[in-house]
Amino acid sequence: MRALALALSWLTVLPVRTGAPDARTAAGAIRWAPVVGGLLGAAAGGVLLGLTALGVAPLVAGLLAVGFLGLATRGMHLDGLADTADGLGCYGPPERALAVMRDGGAGPFGVVALVVAVGVQAAALAAHPWLDAAIGPGGGPWPALALVGSTALAAAAGRAGFGWVCRRGIPAARPGGLGATVAGSQPAWVPVLWWLALAVAGSALAGVRGVVAVALGAVLVALLSWHTARRFGGMTGDVLGAATELATTAALVVLVSGP
Repeated sequence: MRALALALSWLTVLPVRTGAPDARTAAGAIRWAPVVGGLLGAAAGGVLLGLTALGVAPLVAGLLAVGFLGLATRGMHLDGLADTADGLGCYGPPERALAVMRDGGAGPFGVVALVVAVGVQAAALAAHPWLDAAIGPGGGPWPALALVGSTALAAAAGRAGFGWVCRRGIPAARPGGLGATVAGSQPAWVPVLWWLALAVAGSALAGVRGVVAVALGAVLVALLSWHTARRFGGMTGDVLGAATELATTAALVVLVSGP
C-alpha cells in the first residue's frame, strides 16, 4: 500500500505523507497510476454532472471539469505537455531541447498544445452523448454511471501510458527529478496488461468505441515515447505528463464520437 500512497502523493493534491521513496516503491507507484487516474476521472465526471444539473451550460461545465482535473493534479500533467511540446518544437541537440524544457515558461508550442488539449477535452465532455440523459427527467441512474465510468476510463487509460514511457531499456534523459527516479522501472508487459484490462472495461461500457478509445491512446503514447526517446536521449517526467494528456484527450474524443 506504500506504492499506492506514493502514487496519490505524486499524482494528486491529496496531502498523503510517504517519506522518501525507495526504487521499489517508486516503481510500484507507476503501476498504481491508472487506478489514481480512474478516481480522478470519475470525480471530474461528477463535477460535469453536478454543474450541468445546476443549469451550467455544458461547454462551461466541461471546461470547469477539466479545470478541476488540473487543480487536482497540481497542473503537473499539463505542465509536462507544454514543456514537451516546447522541447520537441525547438532546434538543436538534445541538450538544447532539455534546456528549453527546464526553462519553466511556456513557449508558443506549449501554449498551443495546452489550448488544444484543454479545449478538446472540454468540448468532448460537453458533447458527451449520455449527458442529456443523465440530467434529464426519467433518465435513471445508468446514463450518469456510464458517463462517470467513461471519464474514469479515459483518465485511467492516460495514466496507463506511464508504464510504457518508464519501460525497461529507456533511460532518463537527465539526472534528478521524477523521470530519473522511475526510468526503466517497468517491464513492458505491465502497461500492456493495463491497456488490455481497460479495453475490456471499455468494451463493457461503450462497446467498440471503448476498445478503440483505449487502443488509440496506447498507440499515441507508444509513438510519443519512441519520438521523445530519440529526440531527448531518454524519458523525462515531462514526457509522462504529455503522454497522459495525449492519451486522455484521444480517449475522450473517441468515447463521445458516433451515435
